[in-house]
Amino acid sequence: MPPRTPLTRERILRAAVELADREGATALSMRKLAKAVGVEAMSLYNHVANKDDLLDGIVDLVVAEIYVPRPGGDWRAELSRRATSAHEVLLTHRWATALIGSRVNVGPAMLRYVEATLGCLVTAGFTYEQADRAWNAIDSHIYGFTLQAINFPLEPTEFASAAARFLPLIPPETHPHMHALSTQVINGTHSGTADFTFGLDLLLDGLDRLLQQK
Repeated sequence: MPPRTPLTRERILRAAVELADREGATALSMRKLAKAVGVEAMSLYNHVANKDDLLDGIVDLVVAEIYVPRPGGDWRAELSRRATSAHEVLLTHRWATALIGSRVNVGPAMLRYVEATLGCLVTAGFTYEQADRAWNAIDSHIYGFTLQAINFPLEPTEFASAAARFLPLIPPETHPHMHALSTQVINGTHSGTADFTFGLDLLLDGLDRLLQQK
């Protein structure tokens, strides 16, 4: 009989991430998690204090997957890579964005991530106040765009047919601009899909102008 894999905090947290990926964070329970790692639920409490500790731990594991920007180089390229990485990671772990936005996260990965982000901005010449606001503005774009992508009820392949279905509700006489845009989606002139980098570039352009004013 092969030896049993030791129960550790990391093993528990990684199993919790896998469970949340399959069923969502709201379905995560100590009972389900214990079954996933093959132990009694009470054994988990030797490694995680409670449900809050578990949620903080799995959030930090997800944050650890995001690219950490390097201060001292091309700040714009580093923050662009950070934002794109965060968006991709959060699309993989679809439950994580809501948790990150609703909890105070002070795990080691999150602290490293934030420290590097602030360092990248301050080293580039932004004040601490500007860096704080810039970081939050970029993260608001990441989290908002990601949540919309996760929750939007249509797939991009359905946009044209949906636009055709709703077109009678927006006649050109009363809604000329919405009608024109919907027509472009129907005929394929415009895909209708949102563009993550479009909003990100607007933010970075604005920050660049702010920096040049110094």
